[in-house]
Amino acid sequence: MALHLMKLSVGIHDIDHLAEVQALRRRRSEAAGDPITLSHRTRNTPRRAAELLEGGSIYWVIRGRIRVRQKLLGFEGEVDEEGRKYCRFVLDPTLVATEPWPHRAFQGWRYLDSKDAPPDWPRGKVDEDMPAEMIAELRELGLI
Repeated sequence: MALHLMKLSVGIHDIDHLAEVQALRRRRSEAAGDPITLSHRTRNTPRRAAELLEGGSIYWVIRGRIRVRQKLLGFEGEVDEEGRKYCRFVLDPTLVATEPWPHRAFQGWRYLDSKDAPPDWPRGKVDEDMPAEMIAELRELGLI
């Protein structure tokens, strides 16, 4: 079983908004002549990095629910202009929607075992035009 990470996606409204923000960051990197890799910067490097790279993903919590995941491709240790160390999570640009599972707020990132991770969104199971909040509420009520 793969080990995953879970992280809050602060200021993001939905999966489409996350995709827009990440696309903008990639365009800025390209315009600056930097490598065009999608990444997320964080203060600490995961101690279990080797396990995470054996098929792990980062699961994004958006507005109180785990909604989407991205495969983890690597970790890069770097130093900022003020001499502070940080870690860059290198991400696959493909966003994979998951069933919207509720999750309370937390700081930083957390490890997530495969058995505790929401399954990928089952296409065709529910009306894909329904808002994710409505689907999640119907699921919590046991109606779908």
